[in-house]
Amino acid sequence: MGMHTEKLSGRTQQRFFSPTEEENFTYPGAYDVDFNKRAEFDADKLSTTEINLKIRELMKQGYGTIVIRNPGAKHAIAVGILNKLNLQIEGSLGYFGCGLVDGPNIHIKGRVGWSCAENMLAGTVVIEKNAGSTFGAAIRGGDLVCKGDVGARMGIDQKGGTIIVGGRCGAFCGFMMQRGRMVILGDAGKNLGDSMYDGTIYVGGKIAGLGVDAVPGEMNELDCKWMEAKLKLYGMKAPNGVKNMTKIVAGKQLWNYDNLEPSEKKLIL
Repeated sequence: MGMHTEKLSGRTQQRFFSPTEEENFTYPGAYDVDFNKRAEFDADKLSTTEINLKIRELMKQGYGTIVIRNPGAKHAIAVGILNKLNLQIEGSLGYFGCGLVDGPNIHIKGRVGWSCAENMLAGTVVIEKNAGSTFGAAIRGGDLVCKGDVGARMGIDQKGGTIIVGGRCGAFCGFMMQRGRMVILGDAGKNLGDSMYDGTIYVGGKIAGLGVDAVPGEMNELDCKWMEAKLKLYGMKAPNGVKNMTKIVAGKQLWNYDNLEPSEKKLIL
């Protein structure tokens, strides 16, 4: 049936991956773009599909900087971009904007609806105003920044990367978080970090309540240096200084949850 057996080892990995082979870091269909080559278009009378196809057509022509004017809060704009790109959106987006991206740097001057940057793999997405719920759901890498407030369930099932919020966030943020970091400069809602497996959450304001198995951690010098450097990238500061932020980590009591007896599960929950 064309199948073969092969013993996995470090030597086998060397055969398929080399850091000197640049093509291994780009997708087969990725376009070679020039950031100095700039294009603009008005999205006012275009549908979601037409806008996304327009972005791909411009990348195919080598444009590395694209400006979208009048996006009209349409849903699912700028999704699935697996390319290096400087994308500027002059307005607001609806639901599911910038999902499944890997590599672009996106700047949104307005606000975004639910599920912005869901499953993001790499790159940066910066929103100047507020964001809806499930912001950065299942994010795996890159920096996702909202300079305003964010709704509930931010970073649910987060698997990597960094989420930064300049204002407040709603309930159940960091629910089932597995890896990565979350920085909330304002207040956090109820059940923060509920059932988190790993990862780190930093909060600059008040916490309405921690979720199951989310516990305070000890801030150290590495935490402070990392946060200062990361916030500086986006022109942001902790209102009371990073040293005074609260660190939340996983208590790791749920790691062996399936092995617990029913009475033990009741004690945890």
